[in-house]
Amino acid sequence: MTPYDAPPVDLYGPAFAADPHRHYERLRGFGALAPVALAPGVTALLVTDYQAALDVLRDSETFSKDPRPARDPLPADSPLLPVLGWRPTALFSDGEVHRRYRQVITDGLALIEPHTLQKRVAEVAAALIERFDGVGTADLISQYARQLPLFVFNTWFGVAPQDSDRLVAGMAGMMESQQKALAAYGDLVAVVTGMVADRRAHARNDLTSWFLHHPAGLDNDEVVRQITLTMSAGHEPTTNLIGNALLRVLTDDRYAGSLFGGAMTAHQAIDEVLWHEPPLANFSAHYPRYDIEFHGRRIAAGELVLVSYAAANSEAAPPPGDDALRSGASAHLAWAAGPHACPARDPALLIAITAIEQLTSRLGDLELAVPAEALVWRPGPFHRALVSLPVRFTPLVHERPAAL
Repeated sequence: MTPYDAPPVDLYGPAFAADPHRHYERLRGFGALAPVALAPGVTALLVTDYQAALDVLRDSETFSKDPRPARDPLPADSPLLPVLGWRPTALFSDGEVHRRYRQVITDGLALIEPHTLQKRVAEVAAALIERFDGVGTADLISQYARQLPLFVFNTWFGVAPQDSDRLVAGMAGMMESQQKALAAYGDLVAVVTGMVADRRAHARNDLTSWFLHHPAGLDNDEVVRQITLTMSAGHEPTTNLIGNALLRVLTDDRYAGSLFGGAMTAHQAIDEVLWHEPPLANFSAHYPRYDIEFHGRRIAAGELVLVSYAAANSEAAPPPGDDALRSGASAHLAWAAGPHACPARDPALLIAITAIEQLTSRLGDLELAVPAEALVWRPGPFHRALVSLPVRFTPLVHERPAAL
């Protein structure tokens, strides 16, 4: 059986979530690209080779990001639409349209001063930790990793407190590739649409107002779509980056001393996660503009091609302990590459590093409350995300609870 007639390998369901690297090893047997199923009846080619991944990400002449000419359009009720369906955003556009949308996002993010951001993250982290540090147990996903980026994004965009839970549910649910994904994304859009309508009438000192009044002159729907893109691309991956890096710190013997100021740092833990367990594992949908021969594989015009950051990275990663990795080298593809590389890399790294440093410095005897093999990963083809990360530690004593 050749790669051209082999059945696709499923990238959804608990089996893939539990052990994706076993699936990637199998997929490499097909060559640089392999047939996969993202959901029942929805297939794609997955790039597992590092150089091939770079070639896709950098070649906007051959590959388009616009899914509308796709050879096999997604059905209207597909749970993959929140991630792969076309919208007027920087993620699904090329050329001048892409540059116009992306400029609004990059100009907005440039307003966030790193020192101010780090101070705000440290404040939020301290307040979140004080909510559970007197108990002696916690779930570091629901009580910390998911909450911390949310408070930061709320500050940036001026999200009303009563809308926070809806935003979290929307950003997390849209990645699940299950039927609830459509409803989750719809609710996320509804919240942001309300924010944009409010700021159109009453501008404030926040990124929502900045997007609306940027010289690019986006209309209301374009602003809604850039904000939902920025939020979903920033919150959910940052949550999972924090969670995955904390898991590595808690389970890798090389980090055993880092809770007390050891040699391996939070930045190094994050770099290792970005190499081996990137929070967005399979993403960057591309569509050839014409029939091509690419790294030994025939690809039809409009055929869906996804890049596996996880598979490509693990193929090219320095070995554990290698100086190239320990020095913070960033040749991995977790932030993508080319014209669509993640514009929020620096603030995301700052948030994640600060989150881990704050937690491990305040709770020095953190340990997993369950065996590592008992942890459950959320299903879905796109992300690498823990359901929960239960820990235990020596409770601390406070005179009064913290407030956010």
